[in-house]
Amino acid sequence: MQKVRFSILVADDEASQRQLMRAVLEKDFAVAAAANGEEARQLLTQRKFDLVITDERMPAMSGSELVRWMRENLPDTPVIVLTAFGSIQTAVEAIKLGAADYLTKPLKSPDELRLVVSRVLEQRLFENERVVQRAESEGLFPIADIVAESQSMKTALELADRVAAQTTTVLLTGESGTGKEVLARFLHRRSPRSEASFVAVNCAALSETLLESELFGHEKGAFTGAVQARQGRFELAHGGTLFLDEIAEMSSDLQAKLLRVLQEKEFERVGGTRTITVDVRVIAATNRGLTSLVERGRFREDLYYRLNVFPIHLPPLRERREDIVPLAEHFLARLVKRMGIGPRRLTAEAKSVLSNYDWPGNVRELQNAIERALIIARSDEISPEDLPVQVPSPALDAHSETLAEIEKRAILKALESNQGDRRRTAQELNISLRTLQYRLKEYGLTSRE
Repeated sequence: MQKVRFSILVADDEASQRQLMRAVLEKDFAVAAAANGEEARQLLTQRKFDLVITDERMPAMSGSELVRWMRENLPDTPVIVLTAFGSIQTAVEAIKLGAADYLTKPLKSPDELRLVVSRVLEQRLFENERVVQRAESEGLFPIADIVAESQSMKTALELADRVAAQTTTVLLTGESGTGKEVLARFLHRRSPRSEASFVAVNCAALSETLLESELFGHEKGAFTGAVQARQGRFELAHGGTLFLDEIAEMSSDLQAKLLRVLQEKEFERVGGTRTITVDVRVIAATNRGLTSLVERGRFREDLYYRLNVFPIHLPPLRERREDIVPLAEHFLARLVKRMGIGPRRLTAEAKSVLSNYDWPGNVRELQNAIERALIIARSDEISPEDLPVQVPSPALDAHSETLAEIEKRAILKALESNQGDRRRTAQELNISLRTLQYRLKEYGLTSRE
């Protein structure tokens, strides 16, 4: 079984104390050591640690000074301060500065050190989970990013709205970046479970061993680093929704365990024997064709049918071009507000480029392109030159019909907003009056005033 090890940095100017703590902790943790506070600070700028244990009295930089520096630069990394017996006031001051806990020297026993370290690390895991849940409640994953001008997206949203109130398992399909997680959150927010947790797991981001522990939790001692029992994502999502992204990447063994949870609503933690019952609504997503994986024996057929109770497909942007400009304008407005800058607008030429690009990265790529263009643009207008190089202007012979339709719509809209005044229309479109007259004739619009 793959070992899961937290990393700990021990800072103490006494070599014997460093060696003692390393000997106590290195069986269960990856331990690095520093001879003083300044050396510890240097190590912290070079690599990430899950926990720091520092002596209070050290040359160059004291423990309290190190805590103060970490609170400013590494606020999410917990610190345990070691202080001499009888100097409790120093420890209290360190706690006020942001230390997670303290220990007095000399240590009473190795178990005391292990206990405090385990408690602080478990608290960090808990706080990380709460951060995810709090982010959801604060709307940091906005469902407003679903823009549906195209019929295909309107259909997807209508299906989602119909099934949201049910406990039915939903399978979301579509290419990467099409917004499957956003739609999953939409389903959760529209369901009776909206007050409970929405928990997301990317099945492709973790090894089989880690994914099993992440989903089902583990008991103390189940593997190296399992210093305390821990709830899995199914338990954390009890009463709410569990989103399993990239479900096709799950191993066959885990597929069998997932099938059991879907059927029986129960499971055991890794290393445990107690059966845990949960009430969880599962939404799965994939960018791969599950039917072909089933035919090749790469995905369990019984699990496929259990997941595919209510499928919803999210089309790629190239198949719903009507949504591209509205999405771009939506991202533009949101990013302008976030950056604290004045209003910005897309020129007609920029809209044309955006509409005719195929967007292999879909909505995610479009959002990134708009953000980059905002940074590069030298005026309040975003032109094709401001767009990323991977968003080239399409060749006219490849998309001439689509481009003509887009340009025609833009001209009609501008004419209408300017009450038929061609001079003002040409100015709004940033083209010459002669070019406008040529386009009007080309598109059969010469009868318009």
